[in-house]
Amino acid sequence: MDKLTAMQAFVRVVEAGTFTKAADTLGMPKPTVTRLVQSLEQQLQTLLLNRTTRRVTVTADGAAYYDRAVRLLGEIDELESSMSRAKVSPKGRLRIDVGSSVGTLLLIPALPDFHARYPDIQIDLGVSDRPVDLLGENVDCVIRGGELTDQSLVARRIGEFHLILAAAPSYIKRNGVPVHPTDLEDDKHRVVNYFSHRTGRMFPFVFHRDGESIEVEGRHSLAINDSSAGLAAGLAGLGIVRTTTFQAAPHFASGALQPLLLDWCGESIPIHVVYPPNRHLSSKLRVFVDWVAELFSRSDLIHRKCSLPKPGATQPAEQDAAVAVAA
Repeated sequence: MDKLTAMQAFVRVVEAGTFTKAADTLGMPKPTVTRLVQSLEQQLQTLLLNRTTRRVTVTADGAAYYDRAVRLLGEIDELESSMSRAKVSPKGRLRIDVGSSVGTLLLIPALPDFHARYPDIQIDLGVSDRPVDLLGENVDCVIRGGELTDQSLVARRIGEFHLILAAAPSYIKRNGVPVHPTDLEDDKHRVVNYFSHRTGRMFPFVFHRDGESIEVEGRHSLAINDSSAGLAAGLAGLGIVRTTTFQAAPHFASGALQPLLLDWCGESIPIHVVYPPNRHLSSKLRVFVDWVAELFSRSDLIHRKCSLPKPGATQPAEQDAAVAVAA
């Protein structure tokens, strides 16, 4: 038995929760993973996992072995990197997950720069707004907006999104312009709402001005759970949309959207790079996290709140570049 491979298989089964998921992420047949873990148990003469038809759980001995195995595998990975050119030029595969708007408008357009710096790193990119199980899905890190709900995860704050209200000219022509946040609850107005992937709960609209805060639900004909879809709905004139300044700025400049209630600033949402506490921060993950932090720090639109370009305004070349890579 290759003890190192068996140890890696055991760790992956614990993190994934099933042999099937572990086999998929390892790129191995399920029987091979099962055999490796069984051989490890036989050699250690102890039961590491409790098996059921749906899921496996770790025993007390298995939990202790898992903690030591994760640290040992991380040290081996770092040792191999330090003894090769990987320390200077990191290499390997990274599984990253990002929200749809960040992926399409910010990260993907900027990836040529990352690959130019680190040509030996392969990125498998998941793009959606759904919550991700980092351990179960074997994801190295995620980039997400919002407050952290799982305090066991490691997070690095890299910026913040600024929410703003907008509508298409066609909507404004039909329904008029709201002059106060409470107007969103009038019969004549409709909003594009955003609901939680987990609970289905609608997120309220929150506004701030001069120390005053107002929270309204709004009346909706359409609710979505994806930020890019919400922006598309706003552009189609389906209602007043709550979006981010970095997503909306190009459409404000073209006149496809008009900002609303600019004297009431919307919420600011923190952006984090998040990874599991037991995931060794390898050189390849470290350089990616640093690169993403740099990308967000130089994006003008990420830091911009209610000050936005007027329709038809020409932006400086530096801001054009920010529009191209921000979102």
